[in-house]
Amino acid sequence: MNPSANLIFIISLLLGTTITISSHHWIMAWAGLEINTLAILPLISKSHHPRAIEAATKYFLTQAAASALVLFSSMTNAWQTGQWDITQLSHPTSCLILTSAIAMKLGLVPFHFWFPEVLQGSPLTTGLLLSTIMKLPPIALLYMTSPSLNPTLLTTLAILSAALGGWMGLNQTQIRKILAFSSISHLGWMTIIIAYSPKLTLLNFYLYAVMTTAVFLTLNTIKVLKLSTLMTSWTKTPPLNTMLLLTLLSLAGLPPLTGFLPKWLIIQELTKQDMALAATLISLLSLLSLFFYLRLAYCTTITLPPHTTNHMKQWRTNKPTNVSTAILTTMSIMLLPLSPMIPSLI
Repeated sequence: MNPSANLIFIISLLLGTTITISSHHWIMAWAGLEINTLAILPLISKSHHPRAIEAATKYFLTQAAASALVLFSSMTNAWQTGQWDITQLSHPTSCLILTSAIAMKLGLVPFHFWFPEVLQGSPLTTGLLLSTIMKLPPIALLYMTSPSLNPTLLTTLAILSAALGGWMGLNQTQIRKILAFSSISHLGWMTIIIAYSPKLTLLNFYLYAVMTTAVFLTLNTIKVLKLSTLMTSWTKTPPLNTMLLLTLLSLAGLPPLTGFLPKWLIIQELTKQDMALAATLISLLSLLSLFFYLRLAYCTTITLPPHTTNHMKQWRTNKPTNVSTAILTTMSIMLLPLSPMIPSLI
């Protein structure tokens, strides 16, 4: 792709995200979401592969439907209450429609079917944008409207997302699809707490974005897309592979690592809200996703493939690791000691 065109699309992406996050009026938020969708489409389909074109088409249709629902819910609310302000969403029907629209935008169950397919058809760098920055505007809308939304519905969507995200990821061999189901599972954790502590949702999203970015950048450096090639990639940059192992375990939420922090705080908050059953259920469901993270981690650090593969054995590269990858992987592993500072922020 032409670098200047690429730059225009990236700037449009940032502009659309900024407009949605900073808007108070529903029409402005909708316009930001539309700019976002149109800016990412060329980045998904830039390889001109049939799978990429299919991914772009699926993404466009889903996001257009979700944007139409956002507009419809805001118009219904304005019709009933005379309010166009995002924080003044009070009509029950509008709240219901908006919840389904945001679930569709984010890829929450039962509107999750498009996300693994789109991520599989996109390059790794575009997959990174889809998993992180494209989730920010819908999360911001969810944050602003959270007092009005139905907590029971959100909890149900969250538990279903954690269950299906873990369950459907077990059978995958394509790394991008595994990361897509991991994203759906993490979105479940963010959604379950949004009605009770919206700032915890944001904290969870930021830490998820840091860890996912670290994983995507590492995979992009070692040029790996499947589990079978991941097994033979250890010879390229052994230190980076070791960090990838730890980042994956952090993404799974294992205790001494950063990923444990949001899960710990969410379980604590749910218990305070007398939702011990929901907390137990979502914790048990996260064991499903732990399984495929462990499988990824095992394939990352395995020193020789257990069966003969057709892939040529890679040899060590002298190219230094990108500084941003090094910083992000370190942050993905070592931020748990900051947890005493969190109560002052939330």
